[in-house]
Amino acid sequence: MAAGPRPYREVIEAWRTSCPRLTVWEDAVDGGFVAVTGGAGGLLVEATERGKTLLSAR
Repeated sequence: MAAGPRPYREVIEAWRTSCPRLTVWEDAVDGGFVAVTGGAGGLLVEATERGKTLLSAR
């Protein structure tokens, strides 16, 4: 996601953790680290400026 928007289906499939993935997903959305938008091909997910800052700091 740091490189650019990704299809929602691809992101949610890759977003696997040992915990239920939706809790982590909701935290990322609620924290303003990712945004979900509608695109011509369906939903797209991209890192927000806040998310990009966090990624670059790691």
